[in-house]
Amino acid sequence: MGDKELDFVERMLEGDRIALSRLITAVENRSRSLPDIVKRIHPHTGRSYIIGVTGPPGAGKSTLVDKLIVLFRKEGKKVGVVAVDPSSPFTGGAILGDRIRMQAHALDEGVFIRSLGSRGSHGGLSRATKEVVRLYDAFGMDYVVIETVGVGQTELDIMEVADTILVVLVPESGDSVQMMKAGLMEIGDIFIVNKADREGAQRLSAEIRAMFSINPREDGWQTPVILTHAGEDRGVEEIFEQIKSHRLHQLEGNSLKAKRERKREKELSGILSEVLQKRISEKLEDREFEKVLSSVKKGEIDPYEAVDIILSRIFQATKK
Repeated sequence: MGDKELDFVERMLEGDRIALSRLITAVENRSRSLPDIVKRIHPHTGRSYIIGVTGPPGAGKSTLVDKLIVLFRKEGKKVGVVAVDPSSPFTGGAILGDRIRMQAHALDEGVFIRSLGSRGSHGGLSRATKEVVRLYDAFGMDYVVIETVGVGQTELDIMEVADTILVVLVPESGDSVQMMKAGLMEIGDIFIVNKADREGAQRLSAEIRAMFSINPREDGWQTPVILTHAGEDRGVEEIFEQIKSHRLHQLEGNSLKAKRERKREKELSGILSEVLQKRISEKLEDREFEKVLSSVKKGEIDPYEAVDIILSRIFQATKK
């Protein structure tokens, strides 16, 4: 790790917001220093509570996050926000309209908001999200809120990051129930029917409650379904209290520890796959593998045999 990057880490750990911003940029750009950055900050992590906010576009997620920030700050808690946008990796992504409201917190030293491009991630989360959450954690944030882009059932990878997941819906989310059957029902810890003054809100709320009565959760958590109008501050305090209740429920049942252990195990698997794939891709460009690749193309050997040859040579090279 270069002296410059090490300096950023030291400054960030001392509370320097500019250094934090620089490190987030390095992480998002998949800097070569990424492994060293993570190693350096690791001893300072494990304190933040991670909240995921997901649901279809237009459900009012950003407005809700904005209101929750206010409540967290009233209790003196520091908050980091990762807003994942469906944006271009070249432009860096424009902040979506509703997120402009969150910028009211920009001058608050206890709040840090960063918008990341999803960069084609199938789950709506950029690869950098986990590392940015880790940076926030090391920076001393009490809560980290991840607002996902809202692309339907592919949002399921939020469960690999968050401790509590809020699913935000609106009455006119036509296929909401079908979407939940596809997986959101299983990952959501708190369900929110926002813009509840609109027709159909009570019906949707009743449908969700009926689903939970048929399929109760194994961990004993009674999933709340909250009717809100975030734009008018109605129901937001109840969400706030339920977040704290869910955290306490997990701490008392020791399920939070188990959940985090599973997440770390899965993260290790993902990083291992990413590194191996990168190294294999690099090796395939070497001349010694051209013959193997050519044999596969011509149908002279099957792909499994080729994989065995490539891996054996890579591991032999590693031993040397």
